[in-house]
Amino acid sequence: MTLYVLFAAQLLSIIGFAFTLPFLPFYIRELGITDERFVPIWAGIMVASASLVMAFFSPLWGWLSDRYGRKIMVERAMFGGAFVVFAMGLVDNIWQLLFLRFLSGATTGTIAAAIAMISAIVPRQKLGYSLGLMQVAVFLGMTLGPWIGGILADAIGYRATFMVGGLILLLGGLLVLFGTKERFVRPSKDALEKSGKLFSLLAYGGFPAMLALFFFFHCTVHFAAPILPLFIEWLYGPNQGGLASTTGLLFAISGGAAALAAGGIGGLSDRTGYKPILVTSVVLTAVSMLLHGLAQTITHLVLLRIFYGIAAGGILPAMNALVGRIIPQKSYGMAYGLTSSMTCLGMAAGPFIGGFMASWWGYRWPFVLVGAMLILICLPIALGVRRSAH
Repeated sequence: MTLYVLFAAQLLSIIGFAFTLPFLPFYIRELGITDERFVPIWAGIMVASASLVMAFFSPLWGWLSDRYGRKIMVERAMFGGAFVVFAMGLVDNIWQLLFLRFLSGATTGTIAAAIAMISAIVPRQKLGYSLGLMQVAVFLGMTLGPWIGGILADAIGYRATFMVGGLILLLGGLLVLFGTKERFVRPSKDALEKSGKLFSLLAYGGFPAMLALFFFFHCTVHFAAPILPLFIEWLYGPNQGGLASTTGLLFAISGGAAALAAGGIGGLSDRTGYKPILVTSVVLTAVSMLLHGLAQTITHLVLLRIFYGIAAGGILPAMNALVGRIIPQKSYGMAYGLTSSMTCLGMAAGPFIGGFMASWWGYRWPFVLVGAMLILICLPIALGVRRSAH
């Protein structure tokens, strides 16, 4: 029961956070940044600021969850997110919004918190299925959130949409508070001392390679994310009607395919092993990105986005499940805090590098580079990851 309540809460939290994605640059204009040269710069700062701060706070929250329980960390992330997102609808200037973005990075992090809790309460033989289900919630939230948020922003305005997003996060937090159970037993002092050193986790075979994979995977995925709408516009042709709806459709297609794949591949990995599924999914994702660089029409992109969603949908469940097998349960919070840090650093670095590369080389070559980087990622996973004796 707790697994499915967490699924619903995670879905609500991602929808609430993703509400603002379609209109954040327009809200920045409303707050007084009228020079068009600075609007995209401020939008990038807003996105990167939360990710960078979260990269430093995630290990701390993970360390605390190993000592005081995982459920309270999920509640902290949900209720903290509800407050911050709601407050974003009340700001008067850009600096207040930036402060709240910093505060968001410091207090939220629902994905890592929920993964640590799920990993601790489900049977180990069901870990792949359970984490796959949680990834379905993330993909569905990222598909539905921007779509619903964009519709609401047109109907009721930007500020009210922030507030609705905050209320949705509040509902997710209440689901966790009243609908989930955790039988947490605080480790003994000796156990805490043995697992208390953050970098002691690097001694577990394959965990450093997994941290590298979390960084590079999210860096490559977000490397191409801001370029994709411009690439679609370039293929679609200038001054064509329906560009926004076409772009939204392509994002929804890949998100829906990834959501379907995450659940099925997560269960399959419990039977066939996480490492083979992970390597296969990364290779297929790399091929799909290479083919993006060769696309000639929107129809090609539609097919490639389906291929990409199916391939990438199995990566994160397998990555998280493999971490759960490498690291002993008493250190789950700290381990998933570290993976969250690497995720946030990748999310901050990818768009920054990709934007500069696209401005110099055009829109096709970044996809080719992403595909090549993903293929290189397979090497440390194939050679360096092994299950721990724990």
